[in-house]
Amino acid sequence: MADGTPQVKRGRKFDQVLDGARKIFMSDGFEGASVDDIAREAGVSKATLYSYFPDKRLLFMEVAKAECIRQADMAMETIDQSAPITDALTDAAWRMVEFFTSDFGQRVFRLCVAESDRFPELGREFYESGPALVRAKLIEFMQCGIERGELVVDDLPLAADQFGELCKADLFPRLVFSMDKSFDQPQKRRIVEGAVATFMARYGT
Repeated sequence: MADGTPQVKRGRKFDQVLDGARKIFMSDGFEGASVDDIAREAGVSKATLYSYFPDKRLLFMEVAKAECIRQADMAMETIDQSAPITDALTDAAWRMVEFFTSDFGQRVFRLCVAESDRFPELGREFYESGPALVRAKLIEFMQCGIERGELVVDDLPLAADQFGELCKADLFPRLVFSMDKSFDQPQKRRIVEGAVATFMARYGT
């Protein structure tokens, strides 16, 4: 697909193309996904695919943004905000850890970093649909905890950022520097429980 300033064309088959691309990217990864396979899975011609997405990286980022929004929406539907704040934060922590340690989550991060110079607007758009959306959801959870007297927080955005970083402890650096490619449940549980305990020690009433 062509280089240059990427532009997304939206039309009648946009969602169809996106759904087909998501299936191929999730199964084959970014490098392994071919334009032919994506077009075949989406049920469109290569010309139609190119007309919507002139660059494969752009298509991948669009899939990544849609996946982040989908997971955030699922979290809002399944996480009980009326439950004790420790329960809500634990559920949120598990979702964050599972996503960024997943193969898909790692590919999204590495592609954002690799293409940040050439396509800086893609990084900004992904941030708004990914990390920024998670941050906003965390603030909602914390606001509920404050209203119920479970938390005392003066700076909600800072507290949300701190919690997100706690959920990356140890695991994220190991992924970034290719020391590990996956983690078992006990390793993830250690980080989740530690993140919640540390956060509550600072902000819990």
